[in-house]
Amino acid sequence: MSDFLRRDKRTSRELWALVAPLINDSEDAYMVLDDSVQNKEYSKSIELVNRQYSGAEHGLVRGIGIVNLIHTNGEDGGYYPIDFRIYDRESDGKTKNDHFLEMVIRAVADKRIKAKTVLFDSWYASVENLKAIHRMGLFFVTSLKSNRLVSPEKGKGNVHLEQIEWTDDLLANGILVHLKGVPFLVRLFKIVAKNGDVEWIITNRETLNGSQGDPPRSITAQDVENQTAVRWQIEQMHRELKQLVGTEKCQCRMARSQRNHIACCYQAWLAIKVAAMKQSVTLYQAQADLLRNYLIDQLRNPRIPAYIG
Repeated sequence: MSDFLRRDKRTSRELWALVAPLINDSEDAYMVLDDSVQNKEYSKSIELVNRQYSGAEHGLVRGIGIVNLIHTNGEDGGYYPIDFRIYDRESDGKTKNDHFLEMVIRAVADKRIKAKTVLFDSWYASVENLKAIHRMGLFFVTSLKSNRLVSPEKGKGNVHLEQIEWTDDLLANGILVHLKGVPFLVRLFKIVAKNGDVEWIITNRETLNGSQGDPPRSITAQDVENQTAVRWQIEQMHRELKQLVGTEKCQCRMARSQRNHIACCYQAWLAIKVAAMKQSVTLYQAQADLLRNYLIDQLRNPRIPAYIG
């Protein structure tokens, strides 16, 4: 296996060729971006390993970072990875934000993705990313860190997000603001969870399509909450990749071997995903069924008999 991983060269282009016929693409679909760290805390000699922040561990770990782009129709189970990049600034000089923007541009220009809304978290909500997405005619829905500065009124100075006074109407419908460094208006929402946690969400989208021929309507806090919830599908995929196909388990030292292992894991995940969708079960159930059927078959007709008569 190590020889195979060292000699071959697998890339995200192979994954896209398999995924392209499966996605349900339309302007109402979403592209979701986020990164995941493959924990290699106890591996001292593996290439591509860097110390970086892991949301799963809530701190810095030694691992291999992967920036993922998925496409989803917004429904449960309707998500597929369409691109991924391994973060290794020492080899290519690219930051995670560089990979983020490059994948969005290629999704639109090369893959001809029709989805108009891009979902991501505050790590990728840089001024450069927001301006680039806006220039491409796409809509973004993203969270902001509380230290970002905005100007709620033209000609007035910038204030921190917490300094805005929120009425019931503003909580329901948001407020148009100038985000520092961004040359166009965005709508800011304050989303308060039941436990009191606050999330700051911005979007450059003003209206949503009406249903059954109704005219477009203004976007609301409930709309951005619903769209932000879609973003968590990528977290679900991250867990499935680690738990079902073992993206973290390869101990090969060479960078090429690690890259090939990760690429093969995406294809293995996709095979389980297709089986799960056909059977209308979870990926975990689909994997369990595959293993159970294989074991039953081997017990009945073992390829290697226990003894030779």
